[in-house]
Amino acid sequence: MNNSPRATRYTLTIGWLYPELMSTYGDRGNIICLQKRCEWRGIDVEVKRLDVGFAHEQLATCHLLFMGGAQDTQQKIVSRDFSREKVKALKDIVERGIPGLYICGAYQFLGKYYREASGKIIEGLGILDLYTENPGEKSPRLIGNIVVDARSVLRVARRESSTSHMLPPTTYLVGFENHGGRTYLGKDVKPLGTVIKGFGNNGEDKTEGAVYKNSFGSYLHGPILPKNPHFADLLIKLALQKKYKEEITLQKLDDSLEWQAHNSAVKK
Repeated sequence: MNNSPRATRYTLTIGWLYPELMSTYGDRGNIICLQKRCEWRGIDVEVKRLDVGFAHEQLATCHLLFMGGAQDTQQKIVSRDFSREKVKALKDIVERGIPGLYICGAYQFLGKYYREASGKIIEGLGILDLYTENPGEKSPRLIGNIVVDARSVLRVARRESSTSHMLPPTTYLVGFENHGGRTYLGKDVKPLGTVIKGFGNNGEDKTEGAVYKNSFGSYLHGPILPKNPHFADLLIKLALQKKYKEEITLQKLDDSLEWQAHNSAVKK
């Protein structure tokens, strides 16, 4: 791969929420992917680690947010750390269209609640119109490789940001899912895509993930962005356009290896 950086006037701050607690199944690879794809284009990028005890004011300095997955125990710790001020600040960011990617446990956490197999309810942030329930041993975990038709992602992003996004050579997203919870979407969010192979949100309705304004929730680990460079670039582009309030054309990169990995997953 030969991606020589071309200097630009752009800078981005990526807020990484709870990197120590919420980063299962290689989710930190999403941060590395975003960081490198910015650096290869000469975009000055700062990754701000927002761990337990961070000040809610720090959220307002971020142009793109990321939060990964975790087990129930870690989610409870994060839930206790999320003060009323932090919830208000994050909700304001989401409503203003600051882009964000929220994977698995983070995706669930932004919803109304998560019901454990025991019946105990972990309250969510209530930012996204969705809820999650874990049926326990009576239903198996949803595990395996997944392929999602996500052409609607670009339509939603195009509408929310009032810009034009070109579809890449594929309309698919590929990844790996491993979750016991079943997520159900309300009327105020749209699915990230339609499941072609795998389980998705709940293994029933063929939906995967959720989209609200420029916030994206998904069960795709793997991590999701390295094998889906078109999705990574969408997030970067949305972040830049939101910050600079202008149309952004990203420098093309040599993504031959990324597309080989992507297409290999689709074929399998």
